[in-house]
Amino acid sequence: MSDTRTADAAAIQAVLVDSYKAWEAGDAAGMVADYTEDATAIMTGSLRDSREVIRDSMALAFAGPLKDTSTYNKQLSLRFVGSDAAIVVSESGILFGGQTELPDAAKVNATWVFEKRDGRWLIAAYHNSPVLAPAQ
Repeated sequence: MSDTRTADAAAIQAVLVDSYKAWEAGDAAGMVADYTEDATAIMTGSLRDSREVIRDSMALAFAGPLKDTSTYNKQLSLRFVGSDAAIVVSESGILFGGQTELPDAAKVNATWVFEKRDGRWLIAAYHNSPVLAPAQ
């Protein structure tokens, strides 16, 4: 990886870490601070089609069912698509009530699409889907 790509990868990691920290703090605005204005988030049964909508739905969740939660995140891959886009794939999930480990049934595979705008890496899209056991 070139020095530029190494710096880009580090910048993308920093965006993810900041988002995870904001989640732990229940800070919806902080969680989406590095999302593009036109970002999308797709989770089971829902489409959130702007940074504002994502922020508002997360604020409601942090005040209710996701209060005092944290996340489990294991990056599986990072690949660049041209000079200004990257895709991160992770295994993730929500840790409730002091959990330190995530049950397999609660894991999701997540895809994060990053775009570099004005020299800054931002999340342009997020999608997750439950991890299913391989067919027997």
